[in-house]
Amino acid sequence: MSIIKTTALNVYQKDNLVLSDVNIEIHPGEFVYLIGKTGTGKSSLLRAFYADIPINEGEAEIAGFNLKQICKKQIPFLRRKLGIVFQDFQLLSDRNVRKNLEFILQSTGWKNQNEIDERINDVLSKVGLETKSYKMPHQLSGGEQQRVGIARALLNDPEIILADEPTGNLDPDTSEEIIQLLIQISKTGRAVIVATHDFIMISKFPSRILVCDHGKVLHQQL
Repeated sequence: MSIIKTTALNVYQKDNLVLSDVNIEIHPGEFVYLIGKTGTGKSSLLRAFYADIPINEGEAEIAGFNLKQICKKQIPFLRRKLGIVFQDFQLLSDRNVRKNLEFILQSTGWKNQNEIDERINDVLSKVGLETKSYKMPHQLSGGEQQRVGIARALLNDPEIILADEPTGNLDPDTSEEIIQLLIQISKTGRAVIVATHDFIMISKFPSRILVCDHGKVLHQQL
């Protein structure tokens, strides 16, 4: 059964049609690259998936939510089923790693401090940062900051990880570590979609590829 399914989906940025007739099916545990030149709609498609761009034409079902029919109060519940990893990390610079993660849990309804601490320890362990929880973001390398970003994406045990250029600000060795980590996460049964320009990583770790090109999403296999 698919965790993401779109049928004849049109994606708009304001009034501009960015992608048309998008037909995608992605299953739990799949690792998928989303590639294409800048401006071809990769980020717009991801934004549509987490309901940052409304769907008015075609069909899209993500983690059990119908994006065409979703109402505003349902969007936070959709986003709890999604983990989003950003190119620029988007960590809060005024607090340490643990407080960054605690902020997300508290803002998504966690109240029990013991459960919060346990969850933070669990996700930091998964990304290999259990000893760095009291470091401030500026004290971490770019790769470590992105690992915190991935830990943050895992906090609410999502069914899908959407990673938008997660290696864009990293050196090649660190990029490799991040892609390997995301592949490992997919093996736990989560669907992982990585929007990227990093063709070296794609050739090193081949997997299913979706290509945004001339307003379409094409299927390609290396």
